Amino acid sequence: MAKRKRKTCYSGIGGQAVLEGIMMKNKDKYSVAVRKPNGEIEVDIDEFGGSCKGFFLRRWFFFRGVFNFIDSLRLGLKVINYSASFYEDDVDKETRFDKAMNKVFRGKTEKVLTGFITLLSIVLAVAIFILLPYYLTKLLSVNVLNETYTAFIEGLIRLAVFIVYVLLISLSKDIKRVYRYHGAEHKCINCIEKGKPLTVTNVMKSSRLHKRCGTSFMLLVILLSVILFFFIRVSSPVWRLGIRILLVPVIAGIAYELIRFAGSFDNVVAKFVSIPGLLLQKITTKEPDEKMVEVAIAAVEAVFDWRDFLNEKFPEREIPETPAEETAKPEETATEGEEVSVLLDTSEIIVTEDDLNK
Repeated sequence: MAKRKRKTCYSGIGGQAVLEGIMMKNKDKYSVAVRKPNGEIEVDIDEFGGSCKGFFLRRWFFFRGVFNFIDSLRLGLKVINYSASFYEDDVDKETRFDKAMNKVFRGKTEKVLTGFITLLSIVLAVAIFILLPYYLTKLLSVNVLNETYTAFIEGLIRLAVFIVYVLLISLSKDIKRVYRYHGAEHKCINCIEKGKPLTVTNVMKSSRLHKRCGTSFMLLVILLSVILFFFIRVSSPVWRLGIRILLVPVIAGIAYELIRFAGSFDNVVAKFVSIPGLLLQKITTKEPDEKMVEVAIAAVEAVFDWRDFLNEKFPEREIPETPAEETAKPEETATEGEEVSVLLDTSEIIVTEDDLNK
């Protein structure tokens, strides 16, 4: 007898792992939950409307993906800095540099620096994943006259650079812990979207892989660049390089639409689009412990009423009023095969319910 497939309902929340914590975003509201050095969980709640809010291009196909990518970087850097502040020495001591910057920018130093670092992150991403593969291809393909082979080699190098980058940063002790919190973030969302009460027990049994993930977005950007650059060819080296840079926003827009599609549907095509990202998440997510899951739950509950969501989307199920009243039966943790079948930092592309409904 075939096993009955479990219903999945999208919650509309997205998140990101930070230093010893989790950020969760629901519409314009977001929270950051951090496990402080003394063991307590600190939760900060704020709003983030994004860049050029209300601008008509934010609703247009492709363009909305570019805005969302930039907003995710901005918010990601902001919450990473916030979480890091709990682990910095003399964090409240203002230096001469701080005083000078505040005087120049009239108290808006943090916003200016965040904008600068966001721009720098984009420039570095283009340099590492677009320009570097291009020049490496030129060096390795001196004796290759066939343009098709050259384009194919460039695509392989670009993909290899990205995979090596992900593997290298995963060697860092701090990044390994961020990857575990990344897993806790995904597990919380999967738990809710499978109709289970948000308890530590249920979250620990949920999959750590999720289709709406920044890892999947970045991999899609790389794969799409391989395809587009293979077919778009010009003879001028200057134009060849310029087109690669100019197409970055277009590629980001297409990748965003694919992530939206994969998050909106559960058909064969959506699953096929999701497979590469889910496989890469085997590296960028790790199994969390229960204390990490507690932090993730605190972040979710600060901005999202999961009980109302479960009562609305899963009316046939009895939802306990408190975690202590959990009645879920024990079941095995999803295996790696089951996870795949169901489903320059670690910033996430956050696709919320509003995005899916646009």
